Amino acid sequence: MELMFFTCKLKLISIFLCLSLGFFSSITSASFLDCISRQISPNFTLSDILLTPNDTSYSIVLDSTLQNLRFSTPTSPKPLAIITPSSYSHVQSTVICCVDYGLQIRIRSGGHDYEGLSYTSHDQTPFILLDINKLRSVTVNLDDKTAWVESGATLGELSYWVSQKSNLLGFPTGECTSVGVGGQISGGGFGTMARKYGLSADNVIDARIVDVNGRILDRYSMGEDLFWAIRGGGGGSFGVVLSWKINLVYVPPVVTVFSLSKLLDEGATRVVNKWQYIAHNITEDLFINLVVRPVPVPDQEGNTTMQVTFNSLFLGTADELMAIVNETFPELGLQETDCIEMTWIESVVYFSVYLRGESIHALIERRPWPKSYNKFKSDYVKKPIPEDALEEIWKWCLKENLILAIEPHGGRMSQIEETETPYPHRKGNLYIIQYVMQWTDAGFNESENRVASIRKVYENMTPFVSKNPREAYVNFRDLDLGSNGCGCRTSYLQASKWGRKYFKGNFRRLSMVKGEVDPTNFFCNEQSIPPLVLVHSSS
Repeated sequence: MELMFFTCKLKLISIFLCLSLGFFSSITSASFLDCISRQISPNFTLSDILLTPNDTSYSIVLDSTLQNLRFSTPTSPKPLAIITPSSYSHVQSTVICCVDYGLQIRIRSGGHDYEGLSYTSHDQTPFILLDINKLRSVTVNLDDKTAWVESGATLGELSYWVSQKSNLLGFPTGECTSVGVGGQISGGGFGTMARKYGLSADNVIDARIVDVNGRILDRYSMGEDLFWAIRGGGGGSFGVVLSWKINLVYVPPVVTVFSLSKLLDEGATRVVNKWQYIAHNITEDLFINLVVRPVPVPDQEGNTTMQVTFNSLFLGTADELMAIVNETFPELGLQETDCIEMTWIESVVYFSVYLRGESIHALIERRPWPKSYNKFKSDYVKKPIPEDALEEIWKWCLKENLILAIEPHGGRMSQIEETETPYPHRKGNLYIIQYVMQWTDAGFNESENRVASIRKVYENMTPFVSKNPREAYVNFRDLDLGSNGCGCRTSYLQASKWGRKYFKGNFRRLSMVKGEVDPTNFFCNEQSIPPLVLVHSSS
């Protein structure tokens, strides 16, 4: 096995070096680049949509939405070229020419993917980056309460343009407004209105995708199996989704938010324990998540403790919220002065955190999330964690300087069957935990130590989270769960190691769809869906 891996790695490195050194000099200049030039409209030139490492804008574009600095080092594999399409035909041309000349493609809409699978190659495979951030239009139809949104739009842009048409319509997006729509929906898309309306993907009713043959397909022409797969099966596996038709949802003219923090010596653990029993059961109009982080102890220089912040969105007025909380969650100690009434679109800014306090127009400035070195992991919890165990967990996080972001399920999430879309984490889940490790020191040892720390806490959490499989959220990509290894030739059985954690029983159906629409596995990355091609007997 070690010899096979070593041979495979040598071969890939050789290919990478050959292509990197001669990519725009001989064969490719007469083939791939010529192919792209022939395909694009006469209104465009090659330089309008393609950047090579020799172009001054190459690094600027590459780094523009890249979030994890772990994959922005001098040794990180970079794309052989970046293509920034301005039209759907440019996407078709890229796919056709990459297929014809055997070049792998990586697709980026926002760049928040935690393991960098949309803009780097962990196995050294040469690739072309297809960055679709220019495809970001949002077209709202008030008559049928729908919208077409292109994959390169950010969640902030989508929310903003919907709000400009009606203050009574919104869409269940994620909390980080700089995430690309393509990445959000392709992995399911959890957010503050998930308990009321489900995931982003649960509200998609049509889509346009470029398949491996360069065809643009809609829901009717792609078929229900592929339409099912792209709504939560993870990005980069089935084609390039150009745009999504979404159902818009009702939001009241007034919503209420609050952020209430408690330290451990203020009874935070007792309140978290009660939260575990009610957050998934209360009215679907109320969403309360938790952020647990180390903070300095007041008036004790050099000492730290854990702080729990309860963040809430309520689809109604402050008076209505207070009545509900006083009845179901008095332990929280919420006061009227903690509650802030605002419009739904203002709440989008509020929950974005890094834009909090700014006007709603900040949502369309495409201001990127602050970059950092980071590592993330995820878990689902099905039974409340005992209070004494919570105390131990806080100690682990304090020691390792780890943040936990915890989001409740229940409500609409429990009413949708786990086979309805590829996202299977429905009924029976109380909440999802996101483990967040961030640091600023670029040193190798620092990164190794930080990654080891988050893995240690994750291992310690084993008794308290889902089992057989230990589930994970595909939009919180984690290569620790396994990868497709050497190139794109991993088998279905090998990929099941990580595939079942993300998709449970839906993984087999995803692989069967992949086998139908992309049997040669052109659209692939380290955790893409492998093709499962069933051989039917003629007898």
